[in-house]
Amino acid sequence: MTKKLFTFLMMNLGAFFVAVNVHFFLSPNSLATGGVSGMSIVLNSLFPGISIGLFMILVNIVLFILGVIFLGFQFGAKTIYTSFALSGYVWLLELVAPISAPLSDDILIQLIIGQCIAAIGMGIVFHQRASTGGTDIIAMILNKYIKVEIGRAVLFSDLAVALSSSLLFGPQAGMYAFFGVILNGLMIDYTLQQFNANKEVVIISQKSALIRMFIVGELGRGATIHTAKGAFNYEQKEVITTILGRKDLSRLKNFVGKQDEKAFITVHNMNEILGQNFKRLA
Repeated sequence: MTKKLFTFLMMNLGAFFVAVNVHFFLSPNSLATGGVSGMSIVLNSLFPGISIGLFMILVNIVLFILGVIFLGFQFGAKTIYTSFALSGYVWLLELVAPISAPLSDDILIQLIIGQCIAAIGMGIVFHQRASTGGTDIIAMILNKYIKVEIGRAVLFSDLAVALSSSLLFGPQAGMYAFFGVILNGLMIDYTLQQFNANKEVVIISQKSALIRMFIVGELGRGATIHTAKGAFNYEQKEVITTILGRKDLSRLKNFVGKQDEKAFITVHNMNEILGQNFKRLA
């Protein structure tokens, strides 16, 4: 129950961040920076008889069906809830903090701030194995089946929206939209990396037995031990490899420093870790 409650709260937090961008930054400036909202702005300009809201509902229904087919019902249920939560937060912001004009004459700074806020929100939602709907669903399908990073997948799926906005609203609006799409994709990848900030740690030490016991006994993590030889004198050594989060890495470095000041440690950033106690393979 605690895990489900945490997931629920994080999904709402992420949806609220995205709503802040839509209400305060995109809507007042008529910026179509991808997603269902951008697609709906473009479609509404072509077919003004149908409202933007109705277009968003129709497009989301189609994409929800694709999400359930390719990603499973659980994904569809979470995404349907998050998309409605996003709409609800936008509606709530319109009531509580109505805005009739852009916050500033500088569109660029509004775009940067808004897209950063939205990307953080989308990253939070993605981390809960859900989506805010729209082209995020296409991104997660591409990520699952052809292993394209989520941020890049969002970029690919949203570029068409940015291009169409430049054809309809002029080159300046198109350039802003194009920049917003790129920024959004980069920020999503960065946010997800912070959630999965595990490090691969490689240790060579004369006190490898003590270090192994500390990793397994105190940190409760696994490790792999390799046998290697030094290049200068062919001295046989043990090499310990383990995967740790930031907090455990700090504890390990302090322990190793006290046990063996001559120990050799390398730390590598991990983009993705699959299997066992980490992310599921499927």
